Amino acid sequence: MATKRLIAICQSGAEFETEKDDSLSYRGGDAHAIYIDDQTKFDDFKMEVAEMFGCSISTVSIKYFIPGNRKTLISVSDDKDLERMIKFHGDSITVDVYIIMEEIVAPDDSSMPASSSSRTTLSEEVLPLDPALNVVDDTTQPNIPLGASLNSDDDTDSIDAHIDLPPGIAFVLPISVVPYEKHAKGAEQWQNTITGVGQKFSSIHEYRESLRKYAIAHQFAFRFIKNDGHRVTAKCKAEGCSWRIHASKESATQLISIKTMNPTHTCGGGAVSSGLQATRSWVASIVKEKLKVFPEYKPKDIVNDIKQEYGIDLNYYQAWRGKESAKEHLQGSHKDAYSQLPSLCERIMETNPGSLATFTTKEDSSFHRLFISFHASLSGFVQGCRPLLFLDSIPLKSKYQGMLLTATAADGDDGVFPVAFAVVDAETNDNWHWFLLQLKPAVSRSSPLTFIADRQKGLQESISKIFKGSYHGYCLRYIAEQLVRDLKGQFSHEVKRIMIEDLYRAAFAPKLEDFHTSVENIKRISLDAYTWIMQSEPQNWANSFFQGARYNHLTSNFGELFYNWAANAHELPITQMVDAIREKITELISTRRADSDQWLTRLAPSMEEKLDNESLKVCSLQVLQTTGSIFEVQGESTEVVDMDRCWDCSCKGWQLTGLPCCHAIAVINCIGRNPYDYCSRYFTTESYRLTYAKSIQPILDVDSPMQSDSSQVLVTPPTRRPPGRPTTKKVGSQEAKKRKL
Repeated sequence: MATKRLIAICQSGAEFETEKDDSLSYRGGDAHAIYIDDQTKFDDFKMEVAEMFGCSISTVSIKYFIPGNRKTLISVSDDKDLERMIKFHGDSITVDVYIIMEEIVAPDDSSMPASSSSRTTLSEEVLPLDPALNVVDDTTQPNIPLGASLNSDDDTDSIDAHIDLPPGIAFVLPISVVPYEKHAKGAEQWQNTITGVGQKFSSIHEYRESLRKYAIAHQFAFRFIKNDGHRVTAKCKAEGCSWRIHASKESATQLISIKTMNPTHTCGGGAVSSGLQATRSWVASIVKEKLKVFPEYKPKDIVNDIKQEYGIDLNYYQAWRGKESAKEHLQGSHKDAYSQLPSLCERIMETNPGSLATFTTKEDSSFHRLFISFHASLSGFVQGCRPLLFLDSIPLKSKYQGMLLTATAADGDDGVFPVAFAVVDAETNDNWHWFLLQLKPAVSRSSPLTFIADRQKGLQESISKIFKGSYHGYCLRYIAEQLVRDLKGQFSHEVKRIMIEDLYRAAFAPKLEDFHTSVENIKRISLDAYTWIMQSEPQNWANSFFQGARYNHLTSNFGELFYNWAANAHELPITQMVDAIREKITELISTRRADSDQWLTRLAPSMEEKLDNESLKVCSLQVLQTTGSIFEVQGESTEVVDMDRCWDCSCKGWQLTGLPCCHAIAVINCIGRNPYDYCSRYFTTESYRLTYAKSIQPILDVDSPMQSDSSQVLVTPPTRRPPGRPTTKKVGSQEAKKRKL
């Protein structure tokens, strides 16, 4: 029989209004949709609704209208009610469900008489108190009036409290002063997980979990007398209490059966809320479903929610361990994922021929480093990107931590293009050297490469050694941050800001005289700062000195794209993290390819705009031909353009950007040429499309081992893991986390 499936349109936040025909209407508020069917459990549905609207499950009331009758709201309070609602809407695709948040009001001392003998008043008809109302927020316990008689050994003494009721009805009645845990709604469903002698369970694990839930629901602690794979005997932890239970495996069926049980507590079954029975697996089972929807579910919120729903006091560490166990159940084992790295690398190169995927281990077979570069990325870089690579590092906040090393490029529209990445145990000179060695054969090209990266000595030496003839441009942000750190003397934040602004002007200055003007401004503030700058190898970071082509890119912040991806996947096992990054690269390539298919311009949009802006300045310029291919262009300044030499204008703008400056455009127009013919080919729409021409193929079953005749290396997790639980605070790339001065 086919399962009936409905879309429940859950609405909350508005109020019902009565129409002229006495029907009820509901306008406004928020609405969300949930699939339900005749297999859906009420508790699951209610939990999902509570999570959806960000409220406590104990305050949620669910109601609906029977088709054709909008005058009477029907409540859904258990599985049978939910089943009836689905049957009533059997011919529909959707059902409107109204979520009413019931406000729990703490008793008011001023309206509670001192005597416990008061009775109902002001009532023509005494209404029964719905047990659902007898819930008290865990942070707001009843205020007991002076004079109330309470026995510390009896948790059923009563006091009077005023209950707010709908208009027209008012009464006062006694309510019990009992521990909040007795009313924990989440544990009510576990009252009968243990029913007595003869009850059977499929495994020891199932029996233990049922026993723990039973103890939580009945608020007592137990301890195991015997506990192995064949039998489990437990007794109440209270000294001298007669509660006891024994279960063992049946030889015929291999099921676990309760053989004896004394269900009576001679200790009174005192309330226990310390979380003694809340094991890691129990906490994991509670938070697992919510973690699917809210991956950022914090341990402190788990502590609060379990207290509210189950009346159990957990400490932070119990909540954290339970969350980690739930994550492992949902995502897989971090430890096992390392053993799948050989299979992952094989699958990448098998499904995406031309890709590079390799790893290394240490002598003890523990993980050392992993390098990944997909063929689509390598081809896109060689075919369509400038010979410019940005190197950056990003700390990973996974279970075993480590670092993500990245190489990115700039596409024709100045967008970030991912080329390669590596997961390494730490950011070291040796790991950077290894990363560049893997990268070299894939990105080699006829023109020399320019790298934008930190100026750390190890990286500088590796670039010059592995990529001979290449250029290393220091990231300007690193230079600025190092200057501030090394700056001697007492300077205000404002003075430091002024010096950094002058440093940036010096770096971007196209001409040598402009560079010196800016650093002289710094010299007037601090001679030490000036000396530091002149000794920081400006030939590697200032436009007026730099010999390579960096297209006016002076920082390595292109690694931010990888940081954003890693931040969303850092808690996944390593194989899943790699695949999550693969999915992001795949999505990026697909989206940009589709976008560029709509372009009608010869250049990528941002470059087209820059060329247009330069063209607007031409009208105020005057062109004079001097000799042959050399032209003088007069405007606010006088510049010289040599058309026989590629990208040659004395303003340096053409050389620095790869796009004709306004002076060059004036000359190009004067000689009847087209400015587009003098733009770098990397900025054309054609090159952009070549960058995103290849696709990345999916990798199936990234966590399962491949059948291979050759014996694979068994990779184990990194041997050294920092003590304590790993931090989950998001930290940007090295460039980003140092950014704030």
